[in-house]
Amino acid sequence: MLKISDITYSISGRTLVENASVTIPTGHKVGLVGRNGSGKTTLFKIIRGEMVLDTGSVSLPKGWKIGGVSQEVPGNEVSLIDTVLRADTEREALMAEAETATDPTRIAEVQTRLSDIDAWSAEARAASILKGLGFTHQEQQMPCSAFSGGWRMRVALAAVLFSEPDLLLLDEPTNYLDLEGALWLEAYLVKYPHTVLIVSHDRELLNRSVGGILHLEDKGLIYYTGTYDMFAKQRAQKRALMASAAKKQDAHRAHLQAFVDRFKAKASKAKQAQSRVKALERMETIRAPEDAARTVFTFPKPEELSPPIIATEKAAVGYGETVVLRNLNLRIDQDDRIALLGRNGEGKSTLSKLLSGRLDLMEGNMVSSNKLRIGFFAQHQVDELYVDETPLQHLMRERASEGQAKLRARLAGFGLGPDQADTEVGRLSGGQKARLSLLLATLPAPHLLILDEPTNHLDIESREALVEALTAYSGAVILVSHDMHLLSMVADRLWLVKDGHVAPYEEDLQAYRKMLLAPDTAKKTDKKAAAKLKPKRPSRDQILALRAEVRKCEARMAKIEDMRNKLATKLADPELYENERAGDLGVWQKKYAEVMEAMDKAEDLWMNAQSKLEKAEA
Repeated sequence: MLKISDITYSISGRTLVENASVTIPTGHKVGLVGRNGSGKTTLFKIIRGEMVLDTGSVSLPKGWKIGGVSQEVPGNEVSLIDTVLRADTEREALMAEAETATDPTRIAEVQTRLSDIDAWSAEARAASILKGLGFTHQEQQMPCSAFSGGWRMRVALAAVLFSEPDLLLLDEPTNYLDLEGALWLEAYLVKYPHTVLIVSHDRELLNRSVGGILHLEDKGLIYYTGTYDMFAKQRAQKRALMASAAKKQDAHRAHLQAFVDRFKAKASKAKQAQSRVKALERMETIRAPEDAARTVFTFPKPEELSPPIIATEKAAVGYGETVVLRNLNLRIDQDDRIALLGRNGEGKSTLSKLLSGRLDLMEGNMVSSNKLRIGFFAQHQVDELYVDETPLQHLMRERASEGQAKLRARLAGFGLGPDQADTEVGRLSGGQKARLSLLLATLPAPHLLILDEPTNHLDIESREALVEALTAYSGAVILVSHDMHLLSMVADRLWLVKDGHVAPYEEDLQAYRKMLLAPDTAKKTDKKAAAKLKPKRPSRDQILALRAEVRKCEARMAKIEDMRNKLATKLADPELYENERAGDLGVWQKKYAEVMEAMDKAEDLWMNAQSKLEKAEA
């Protein structure tokens, strides 16, 4: 179990955690929540031993391995699949030793351990994790240098999941995932065999993947059993009880004080007055919980336009000569709330760029209102803010004619107070940068607001504030998000981007979720259309990868066969059967049986690989 005992930690004179204690049982999956800046990431560093505590201690079972996502996978030439495989350092070392070991005893030990950790299925497990996080088979063979930082973060997440540490620490893992990846991660964490502590503001993940919530608030840690919704309910009830008790105590205190004030100078009542003074002194004050400043977003109200504000007919869009989406017959009205669904790479961002005017049509027609104003928010815009300028300076560039007082009021409407308004962007938190980008996107009072992953880096309170703001907003909204809670609360129309087309999705989000998590189950399809589909011949790269897998299997079988021969020679030694060596005989026979079991597994893997290759080359 993870045991945190009476810890206190301060940084730059500010105490983040004070006399905090909590115990997390082995195998439990726990969500760590708290407002931005409360110290959640710092607590992870404390658990990893990267910071020296003022007081207290953190203890783990002996031999436990702690794992977390690296800041970024290096942009080297190692393939994604090999990068993930190397994360299991024990397997990597054993595989290397298996190539060079000559001592029969050590060979048997290595093979036994490889069998215990299921090393032969490692590549299949690594490939499955990468696929769940959005990488195709071809992409898994590509070098890390071929991918951007966000995609490398997915590789880093895949690596730590594959290594299966005894304590898995995840800090906002869905920030770099799309909806499909986030849903896959939810399901994966439920089945994860060890202890998990996860910092997340994704309400759906905290409701589906954890069985406890650890709340970091007022420098202390409180553990709640259950999902996030259960925690929110318990906390609200607790705060209500504390507020009620404080109110009753204030009334009782006022009653006692009134008696003292009235009778303290009266001789006949002096003794009673004095006893009430002592009662007041002994009374431990119950403090009503203080409500933190509520996060709000204030979107300006656009004037109403005649419908539709955008309409397309037989439109096509893409890049260069490559068509990504075709035959688009779409209509958007000002009261629409549309969520774009679809796997990564299907064209959701391409459609967003078309509708926002960032891409031109390749064919067909698109008509929009002459007065239409469009606000566009994407995660890359957060990274493109001027880091050496303040939020106030950002607004002054956009609204030079407005006075500072009005601009500061706009910033306050997005939760950026006087301190943040005058702080360089490079020193702001991720959530504060996201709020500034949202403000800039909505500054012209757009009739259509296109939001691509708007909740990254926002805490749960800010996400709820965004839901409220979008609900009250009088313009159209198009959402791309991995946050199922946001989509379910805001969107009233679903568009599925798939196979180069965009069409209304008639089911609800829960049906879409089930479809993504059960991709191999039978789906309702048009039989005539399905009959026309011809199986695609595997690419040259896929065939080469299958041939390489067959060669690996054959090399593995040869190595195990060599070990088997060495053990057989040992067992054929007459001296081994002498009475005084009877104990050794049992050990060698056991090792021989283990190597034969490893051979059976290796042969099965070879036959499977050979079958796939023959099918691909047919």
